[in-house]
Amino acid sequence: MAIQTGVGDQAIRTKKKWPKIVGITAAVLFIILIGAGSWLYMQVVKPLPTIEGEVTLEALDMPVSVWRDEMGVPHIEAENEKDLYIAQGYVTAQDRLFQMDLSRRQASGMLSEVIGEAALDTDKFFRSFGLRRAAEASAELYSDEAKEVLSAYAIGVNAFIREAKEKGALPIEFRILGYEPEEWSETDSLTIGKYMAFDLGGHWEGQAFRYYLAQNFSEDEALELFPSYPDNGALVIEELKAHKLDLTDRFLAAVIPDPFNGSNNWVLSGDKTETGMPILADDPHLGLATPAIWYETHLQSPEQNVTGVIFAGVPGIILGHNENIAWGVTNVGPDVQDLYIERRHAEDAYLFEYMGEWEEATVYDELIKVKDEEDVHYEVVETRHGPIISEFAHDDDDEYALALRWTAHLPSPELEAVLKFNKATDWDSFSEALESFHTPAQNFVFADVNGTIAYRANGLIPIRSKGDSLIPVPGWTGEYEWEGFIPWEELPTVVNPEHGFIATANNKIVNDDYPYHITHTWAQPFRQQRIYDVLGSGDTFTTEDMKQLQNDIHNLQAEEMLPILLNSVEDSAELRDEDQQALKLLREWDFKDHKDLGAPLIFHLWMQQISDELFKDRIDESMMELFDNRAGAVDELIRRADRGEKSEWIEAQGGIDQLLLTSLQATTDRIVELQGRDANDWNWGEFHSVAFAHPLSSVAPLHLLFNSEPTPMSGSRVTVMAASWNAETGNVTNGAGWRGVMDLSDLSRSEHVVGPGQSGHVRSPWYHNQIKDWTQAGYHKTLLNPEEYQTESKHLTLTP
Repeated sequence: MAIQTGVGDQAIRTKKKWPKIVGITAAVLFIILIGAGSWLYMQVVKPLPTIEGEVTLEALDMPVSVWRDEMGVPHIEAENEKDLYIAQGYVTAQDRLFQMDLSRRQASGMLSEVIGEAALDTDKFFRSFGLRRAAEASAELYSDEAKEVLSAYAIGVNAFIREAKEKGALPIEFRILGYEPEEWSETDSLTIGKYMAFDLGGHWEGQAFRYYLAQNFSEDEALELFPSYPDNGALVIEELKAHKLDLTDRFLAAVIPDPFNGSNNWVLSGDKTETGMPILADDPHLGLATPAIWYETHLQSPEQNVTGVIFAGVPGIILGHNENIAWGVTNVGPDVQDLYIERRHAEDAYLFEYMGEWEEATVYDELIKVKDEEDVHYEVVETRHGPIISEFAHDDDDEYALALRWTAHLPSPELEAVLKFNKATDWDSFSEALESFHTPAQNFVFADVNGTIAYRANGLIPIRSKGDSLIPVPGWTGEYEWEGFIPWEELPTVVNPEHGFIATANNKIVNDDYPYHITHTWAQPFRQQRIYDVLGSGDTFTTEDMKQLQNDIHNLQAEEMLPILLNSVEDSAELRDEDQQALKLLREWDFKDHKDLGAPLIFHLWMQQISDELFKDRIDESMMELFDNRAGAVDELIRRADRGEKSEWIEAQGGIDQLLLTSLQATTDRIVELQGRDANDWNWGEFHSVAFAHPLSSVAPLHLLFNSEPTPMSGSRVTVMAASWNAETGNVTNGAGWRGVMDLSDLSRSEHVVGPGQSGHVRSPWYHNQIKDWTQAGYHKTLLNPEEYQTESKHLTLTP
């Protein structure tokens, strides 16, 4: 009993102490949480830029006014050009410094220094591609005026970097990664420009993929997946088989531009508009992320008054309008990259054969700094045709290697052109500026206040002595060299067409009788056809109509393909209840890719599954990302089958009927797993949504800090409102990060939207504030007249 009493007393004493211990622990945890919360709050709030009052910038000659409007768009007013670009550099860095630093690091192959060994292969890839070397070589081409602009911009960026370091107010991303940004240089801006040429591609990966096809599949199977049937197809395959280089796993770490990078643009003459003056619309399709690729800015000085968007880290305005003209672009997508099969000397890895002689390659010793690891010395080997890119992730020196020749490796002065665009007053002055814009080749549309509308496919497009960039070619024979470029005056050009409009959507831009080769690989035709259908309807249009067209979700691919798909499966005895439900929704569909409908979900996942069934277990997964124009190839295989033509790929799946049934059932199984058995609950937007992922959000739980909540999205890859998605997750990753509509009857006001917003600071009111507009066809006006935009704007004076 005594023992029991003792235990009981201890229990009583413990019970009396427990509330006290709990209270103390809770208090400590509360203090820790408050402290951690306060620390985190300071980390994300302290870096917010100063947008009111005065800031001293010693490099300025005169005060500069910066007005930020309700959307966070800076309106920069300067008394001279030097001060204007110093201010642009400073202001852009205020909002986007981490993005700018990450962009220059990726393009330069310097991510390992701050991320670690995980980025080493990516750095090797970009060191091989040589974007920074190309940027350095380009600097000498620039005029003194352009060099002064680059210098002034860098001065502004560096003024902000020093200020942020001194105040301990660098963006939180730098604190998370544990480093501080180095000074900005003129080369950094040019390197970002070269990266955009890389991101808009030139089809090297398609050539590598076709080489792989020739090595691993029958002649018929390989040629079916070529974008066009080559002359002497059997001979082409035979020649490719003769030079054996195993590309499997070679490019696993390669950064391949999104195959759905593209754009829409169009311009209407006054005959097609209610105001009697032109309207121009542009919406480039690139990666969707936080922050946006595009940064909207208004620049005003005695020499210019221009507004639009630019890549953070580059001075000027690349797309937009001034008081006299408006312009926009889409990607031409020409064949400006050629892979050469180089033959290496058996005893000397730096010697390559050329026309019976052995030539010594240029070797660059690239020092790659790696966080928490030893520095890595990496050799880039460059032949007369360009850098070897087939060995960046391999140390072995094969008898054959692939070298890349690319127009963007040549010195080129694109920024010179951009600065001239900003001050152009008519088509003559704008087209003169185009002569300096070499890469990436772009479809420029133009309008001016005189009523002129115009178009040019502008950029360097090679003329080849032999071959047409369909496949890799022998580099040692001398037969496949570039002889020059399509003469500038012979590039496709249209001025004031009779039908009253010009539109492009990465579509084929020339007739078959055009004397020069541009490319084999054009985008699927559905966006372009929809734009033509609307603009060619005979109506007159307003800016509201143009905004609606930019957000149009009519799916012409479904209109073409769905009758073929339904005809093949709807009488099958093997259809299950969920398959019948899916077919019913498809039959009732109006071909609108609306987020609240189930039919778009079924159609797009079915098309994806068809593609997967055709190639899974046959094409090595490591090569699939190199499959250039895969979507177009699948479309064409379905068309051939519908015409009764034999397809080796479809026959391998049991014929078209079996392929479509198998893929339909796999699709409905997947949808049931995702959204349940009741087809009334199926909807596109639950799968197809956008979160504007931040670069650091892949590391949990940082996505909770940086990313928006997923927003359901209408549209798709083939609608005018482009919204491409990750096939596994449904996350929308590519689309029109900026949309602009410009009315030449009143260029003092233009209408824009930048998804997800202007600022890169997570606590800024302009961080994700445009997501609703971006997903729901909303726009804001960006004004040129000070008396309009200064009202209720935040005003910052930059003083010398």
